[in-house]
Amino acid sequence: MAEPKLDGEEEVNAALTQWTRDFNAGKADAVCDLFSTDLKYDFRGYPERDYADICDRLKRSLSDSGRRYSYGLNIREVIVEGDMAVVRLTWTLTVTLPNGQTVTSVEPGMDVMRKGADGKWKIVRYIAYEAPGRVTSDE
Repeated sequence: MAEPKLDGEEEVNAALTQWTRDFNAGKADAVCDLFSTDLKYDFRGYPERDYADICDRLKRSLSDSGRRYSYGLNIREVIVEGDMAVVRLTWTLTVTLPNGQTVTSVEPGMDVMRKGADGKWKIVRYIAYEAPGRVTSDE
């Protein structure tokens, strides 16, 4: 029996969820797959960045043997129109330091995604910022 076809919102949710799983599993070969090569993004007021920058940063994070990085995902809203989607979401990044201490950063933002000819949804633009108050835990 064929699997039911997903609608655009479900496809976007699935793409973001799969990326979260891949990142948290340390799959460095998969962490760039969610992003379009023509990506432009604004993060925490830094100068505009691109695909090469995010891929480098993500791969460096996963190869850092002294720290463990983990993302949590909270999708608040997905609006799909044709081959474009806008996603309001919050990423929660937890970094476990070599001493076992954890630092958590809550990053609300908005992603603009485009569905390619291959049927895959990729982020083409995003803005993100850090929510006030950084949480640190000794657990």
